[in-house]
Amino acid sequence: MQIYVCVKHVPDSAANITIIDATSIDEKVAFLLNPYDEHAVTEATALKKQFAGAEVIAVCLGKKDAEKTIRSAMAMGADRGILIETRAVPDSMTTARALAAAIEQDGSPGIILTGKESIDAEGMQTMFRIGALFGFPVVTNAISLRVENDRAQVTYELAGGRTRICELAMPCVVAAGRGLNTPAYPTFPDVVKARKKPLQTVALSDLAFDTPPGGTRVVRLEPLTQARSPRQINGSPREIAARIATILKEEVKVIT
Repeated sequence: MQIYVCVKHVPDSAANITIIDATSIDEKVAFLLNPYDEHAVTEATALKKQFAGAEVIAVCLGKKDAEKTIRSAMAMGADRGILIETRAVPDSMTTARALAAAIEQDGSPGIILTGKESIDAEGMQTMFRIGALFGFPVVTNAISLRVENDRAQVTYELAGGRTRICELAMPCVVAAGRGLNTPAYPTFPDVVKARKKPLQTVALSDLAFDTPPGGTRVVRLEPLTQARSPRQINGSPREIAARIATILKEEVKVIT
């Protein structure tokens, strides 16, 4: 079985992001494998052990530097990688088409794994678009995955910690949530071995796929500013707790 993992090269969330030209960031900051994709790669390598002859392929759309993210995925257990190289920053419509085209050109997916979102764009659309292009069922924010024969049983998490279980016909697309597993971070020998694993580079312009009927583009980036207005709440513990509950309900509106 061929297990494809779609990964993304993203800025380190701990980095100090500087906006330049209003629509882009200073890319001198550290980039890494999208954290949610770490769970997808870990699950793919665990799934590989269930099927004799299974192969894990990491696929990434990005600039030349994204090779580092694919190497990270291979250090975590992926057998080989495919980099779809482009200088542009495509939206989720083009990204999904490019990933699907590269996968289709490479082989026949038994399952496609992704992270439930990327920490930079947070669009949470790509997995659904890939599924639609292949005609595969999709589930996101998976916290448990069990594959038997031609079916995948997935437990996924909803808002508020609620969970549901669904059964998908394979091939399918599963987007990993944080609760799916604990990422298997590589050792130094794993990193060394990853340098010798095959990595294919294909230009985005060389892939055959239909131009999306629509599209999105970044109009402007603005740094998040949080205005804080601290206030002192006096009274007995009961009065203070009641006041805080009122603020959360009526002003902040995070509880009902």
